[in-house]
Amino acid sequence: MAAVAVMALSSCCTPAKKIGIELYSVRELIGNPELYAANHAEVLSAIAEMGYTGVEAACYGDGKFYGVEPEQFKADCEAAGLEVVSAHICMNPTAEELANHDFTRILNDWKVAVDASVRAGMRYVIDPSFPVPSTLEGLKAYCDFFNEVGKLFAEVGIPFGYHNHSHEFGKVEDQVVYDFLLENTDPALVFFQMDVYWACMGKAAPVEYFKRYPGRFPLLHIKDVAEVGQSGMVGFDAIFNASEISGMKEYIVEMEGSSYGDILRTCKESAEYLLAAPFVK
Repeated sequence: MAAVAVMALSSCCTPAKKIGIELYSVRELIGNPELYAANHAEVLSAIAEMGYTGVEAACYGDGKFYGVEPEQFKADCEAAGLEVVSAHICMNPTAEELANHDFTRILNDWKVAVDASVRAGMRYVIDPSFPVPSTLEGLKAYCDFFNEVGKLFAEVGIPFGYHNHSHEFGKVEDQVVYDFLLENTDPALVFFQMDVYWACMGKAAPVEYFKRYPGRFPLLHIKDVAEVGQSGMVGFDAIFNASEISGMKEYIVEMEGSSYGDILRTCKESAEYLLAAPFVK
């Protein structure tokens, strides 16, 4: 595939704010090993010029990120002036493993991911999704699994978390899935990367969750319908103003798509919104 032309975008000044970006946002440009090999230098440089300071990886497999060794991924990001902040890694047990409560195989796979994360310099690692079971027994087994993965990462000093979509705000046996996850995972082993857009789509109020479960949300996903801040649907001022309650230490911007059919323009406008917003410290 021919290299994607990436337009040069520059910010007006050096940002005083640390803004991470989820590389899933630019998946059409670097979302798999082949695209990454062809385009990563241009895309990562363009992202840095917009004002982003760090990245969250979204392509992991067999101990590599985007098809390259962890050290190379870290070097590629740093060459563009970007820090490696976090990674989404999705490896969940099979239905049989869940039913038997035997996580031996999948935890061995996670041990490889732990090593790769250390080598890449990850500060956080997050499981981005799981198939919600139909029973609380199955859901409790998933909580136990997340705790076990969290133990592996705790041994190397990397916090492990879970990232929501909207369906976790539905119910299993009359209990809200997200609440059950929060109440049945060990706060010392599992944090929650609340995706504030998906929480709103699930009819949940992010700030209310921060108040109910203070300190459980050290890393947030900041997202909107497209460009951050343009829909008016998500109360970003209230979310950022509640950072002490939530425990937020860092945040990652993610774009699902673009109003313009131009994801780089959307990334740039989202960064400009956050750089200018007085409530973003």
